[in-house]
Amino acid sequence: MLNRIQLNEDIIPISEFRYNVSDIIKKAKVTKRPMLITQNGKGSVVMIDVNEYERLLETLEITKAVKRAEEDIKAGRTTIHKNAVDKIIKSIK
Repeated sequence: MLNRIQLNEDIIPISEFRYNVSDIIKKAKVTKRPMLITQNGKGSVVMIDVNEYERLLETLEITKAVKRAEEDIKAGRTTIHKNAVDKIIKSIK
């Protein structure tokens, strides 16, 4: 799981990032924390390890699916288990 940013360690000015790219990338991979790169004193981009990014996307997709399911339940768009199973079996034959 993506660790939270440490404000005293993970906010990096772009000038420092330019000179220490390799070390900063290693740090992001080891700590599994995002690195906030600033430009002109303001947040500009967030850098995270690619594996953490993929996990974050997967979590987001699951969360969206759960939300859609909850909306379907509230709207009455449901079916009984047997009908759902029958429909799935017919679709794979």
